[in-house]
Amino acid sequence: MKKEDFLKMASERPVVLDGAMGTNLFLRGMPRRVCAEKWISDNPDVVIRLQKEYTEAGSNIIYAPTFGANRTRLKEYGLADETGELNRKLVEISRKAAEGKAMVAGDLSPTGLMLESAGGEAEPEEVFEVYREQTEALEAAGVDLYVIETMMSEEEILIGLKAILSVTDLPVMCTMTVDENGRGLFGGSIFHAAKELEAAGASAVGINCCSGPDKLKEVIAKIAGNVTIPVIAKPNAGKPVMDQHGIAQYDMSPELFCVHMKTLREAGAGILGGCCGTTPEYIRQLSEMLAKL
Repeated sequence: MKKEDFLKMASERPVVLDGAMGTNLFLRGMPRRVCAEKWISDNPDVVIRLQKEYTEAGSNIIYAPTFGANRTRLKEYGLADETGELNRKLVEISRKAAEGKAMVAGDLSPTGLMLESAGGEAEPEEVFEVYREQTEALEAAGVDLYVIETMMSEEEILIGLKAILSVTDLPVMCTMTVDENGRGLFGGSIFHAAKELEAAGASAVGINCCSGPDKLKEVIAKIAGNVTIPVIAKPNAGKPVMDQHGIAQYDMSPELFCVHMKTLREAGAGILGGCCGTTPEYIRQLSEMLAKL
């Protein structure tokens, strides 16, 4: 997909993303403390079924399960040398699930390296190379576009975007996880970052994970006032509450989630989906709500 086609699509109607991956995989049998990307590669039918449900619920874009499939994170499991092959397999799984009915985004996340500016030892060049390597694998796998998400550092998301764009001219969506005031955990704010990301070539900017949509109206409105590209809202299903088995349960129903997502749409979000705790039912109700607006 060309960037201009993406922007045209987002200008004509709300774009619906998918919902959570991780929280649903735990509910569908993925063990704790395993490499999620390797487990998905070995158990593709679980994700194919989940992503088919998202597509049927109305998702226009689904995220390939490549969130942690970069060399640094895979190294923790002794899988660094499988970076290219794992990304290929994971994109193939999402392509099979989408069946041409939804676009597949290559998904990148924090590298796991701590930059010097955030108190770590990693140089920007090292972080850049981690993102570049994964992007090359995703590009070869044939994704339709990219998302770099759940970013907590303004500096790292900018490095990631520049690395992705050094490989591809496909659209790139960029989202940070911030507090209710728009601040990133490891520095910067989404408001300043949004302007920098647009200038650097992002096709859309916004937030994901964070809290529930009831806490984000002002954040979305301020992002929308700072940029001319589409704004993304992909929040959690409210607050997590741990059950007796140590599994997070989220306190916002699909109906209430959609009430607050309508508010975020009115505040300026044009690309909407769900993060932790959301299921295909949340996306179905979100899609139906947006269609009525």
